[in-house]
Amino acid sequence: MKALVTRLDSFGDVLLAGPAVRAVAARADSVTLLCGPHGAPAARLLPGVDEVIVWDSPWTGFQPPQVDREEIDRLLATLAAVDAGTALILTSFHQSPLPTALLLRLAGVPRIAADSEDHPGSLLDVRHHRAPHAHEAEAALDLAEAAGFPRPDDGRLRVLPPPAARALTGPGRYVVVHPGASVPARAWSPGRCAQAVRALAAAGHRVVVTGGAGERDLTAYVAGERALDLGGRTGAAELSGVLAGADCVVTGNTGPAHLAAAVGTPVVSLFAPVVPAERWRPYGVPYVLLGDQGAPCAGTRARQCPVPGHPCLDEVTAHDVVAAVGKLVEAT
Repeated sequence: MKALVTRLDSFGDVLLAGPAVRAVAARADSVTLLCGPHGAPAARLLPGVDEVIVWDSPWTGFQPPQVDREEIDRLLATLAAVDAGTALILTSFHQSPLPTALLLRLAGVPRIAADSEDHPGSLLDVRHHRAPHAHEAEAALDLAEAAGFPRPDDGRLRVLPPPAARALTGPGRYVVVHPGASVPARAWSPGRCAQAVRALAAAGHRVVVTGGAGERDLTAYVAGERALDLGGRTGAAELSGVLAGADCVVTGNTGPAHLAAAVGTPVVSLFAPVVPAERWRPYGVPYVLLGDQGAPCAGTRARQCPVPGHPCLDEVTAHDVVAAVGKLVEAT
């Protein structure tokens, strides 16, 4: 039996789908993963994925495209050619799976499973209700089990073996600081990040700063003269190697936090409560959560901080980060 799994969101969302993908792969002859362009680099790191189809959905992402009939017709032809016997639609707790289910039904997929609070009509064969406070990775595993794919292992996040990173990081132990985030509301301010780098260096840690190609100015500022700046120098696989070699990773609620968890590295999570930590915290690794989880922005899903001064994160100090890193490093 061929299986299709869909997760149309971001890099971190796709990583959190990884345990459910492995559950499907343990029972299916092959697994095709349908994902969005931001999630594609993560999809190609997941064990159990045989094929990746990339499609920019009009109902997900921060800048969704307009609906294009010709583009959808091409997608339907691609999905029909997969000839999947069953499909698992993975969504976040606030998303509906039904637009995706309609496309899969039009593509001829005979059996479709998803979490859905909305009445699905004939679009779903397995309508599952997720546990109210389940972590996103656990919710995906629960859905997979309801669809006939029980967890085959410990259910932790995993990626394919990362490449060696010493050519990038140099020899010796280090702590990673990743200052960027997918949306501003989830990012610690650059000034606070730079203070933390200086404080970590003063405490005896070698610090490596990471970031994407569009974050070079940010990483250069945060690294200053006290850290190694790898901004723009790592793709997804290379970043997994850098994070795997670290004693600890300091980052916000963004993709690299989940990538660190997938390679087994502890995380100091600067977690803005715009989404619930119980659903999105680092999964399956030791972590320390920093940030006011009861702040006025809690649960708003805001992309820009709605509270002047961004107090939920910017009241966290460099000393708090140094103490959290020390706690995790001593425990490993």
